[in-house]
Amino acid sequence: MRCPFCNQDNTKVVDSRPVEDTNSIRRRRMCDVCGKRFTTYEKVETIPLSVIKKDQNREQYDREKLQAGILRACYKRPIPIEKIEGMIDSIEGVIFNTEDREIPSTRIGEVVMEHMKDLDAVAYVRFASVYREFKDVSTFMDELKKFMEP
Repeated sequence: MRCPFCNQDNTKVVDSRPVEDTNSIRRRRMCDVCGKRFTTYEKVETIPLSVIKKDQNREQYDREKLQAGILRACYKRPIPIEKIEGMIDSIEGVIFNTEDREIPSTRIGEVVMEHMKDLDAVAYVRFASVYREFKDVSTFMDELKKFMEP
């Protein structure tokens, strides 16, 4: 591991801890040359996952795309970024644990909807309006009724 301060590759691990709710490890490292400390995160490399889109095209899974959609739904909501990141990690845990190499985009959308429901009501409705492609007010109201049911 290269030191981000002096670019030397002579560093040692000072402390290692698992990160809650993810499959990653947080490591504190210290450079043997300049003595500065820094943090790295190690994450298990997963099998490439293809997403089957609505038009049956396939593309490689992209965390940034998922994150962008969720952040758009959470725009100007009082939700800490740590909570959003934790939710994204949890969603990835569900979709990568299917052990399939391909997953329909609709399945990913459903998993996101399940998690958004617990996160924030407004963000949930925003995400649902795009994901479910509401055409009119009645479909919007139907989704709201589903959300209001216990």
